[in-house]
Amino acid sequence: MVIKFRSMATKRLTSSLLRRLPGQILPLPDYLVPALSTASSSRHFSIPPEVNLKLLEPPPKRKLVSRVESPRVLEIEGPLGKLSLEMAPYLTFEHDESTRKASISVQDRNERQQRAMWGACVIFLIDPKILTSTGTTRAYLNNYVMGVSEGHTAILRLVGVGYRATVEPSAVTVQPEYPGQHFVSLKVGYSHPIELGVPPGMKASTPQPTLILLEGVDKEVVMQFAAKIRKWRRPEPYKGKGIFVNGETIKLKAKKIK
Repeated sequence: MVIKFRSMATKRLTSSLLRRLPGQILPLPDYLVPALSTASSSRHFSIPPEVNLKLLEPPPKRKLVSRVESPRVLEIEGPLGKLSLEMAPYLTFEHDESTRKASISVQDRNERQQRAMWGACVIFLIDPKILTSTGTTRAYLNNYVMGVSEGHTAILRLVGVGYRATVEPSAVTVQPEYPGQHFVSLKVGYSHPIELGVPPGMKASTPQPTLILLEGVDKEVVMQFAAKIRKWRRPEPYKGKGIFVNGETIKLKAKKIK
């Protein structure tokens, strides 16, 4: 029996399962049930009716040009905006307009680079069963589809005495990067307010003085800006103060006694 591991967490999980008696039926945790599937070289997912996908092929090659193959670009357009995703040459994208189903496959899933982008994490377990994880490219595309149709959000909680946040149309310490840019102003214990420019294509608001709501179509941009805000007051484990993103929590430690 051959076991292939992609991470230490996967190795520990497999080792704990193999300690059971041979031939015993092994129940999987609830969070691993959606990942259990048969060996396949494609990833299928549904496309909402309000989202349009268009695959743009690279321009034809000219003679005496670099041998590097140009990537294709997949355009995702929806009611909230438009995004584009580069597709590697070894990825095959299929889209059925009638059933609103799409799939991504690779030419050779045994090749390491293709398997990494496609996301095949293969572990041969007892029987043997195959446990696969969601592909990298499929995850990006799924985030883009959800972003242009529903949008992505991040909620930041400011925990601390006197911690406040506001969204201002102008800033004193920062120059605007584009016309109409808004700024998130933080009062988190410094002698001056911290002013951060909202990235283009995003919207920031403060439903409460201690809550910041970030909205945007690109999940990566939303979470990067949330991390940029969080770094000014990372949660500390002794008083539980700081800036928490979404459902983030921290375990409190006992106070140091001299």
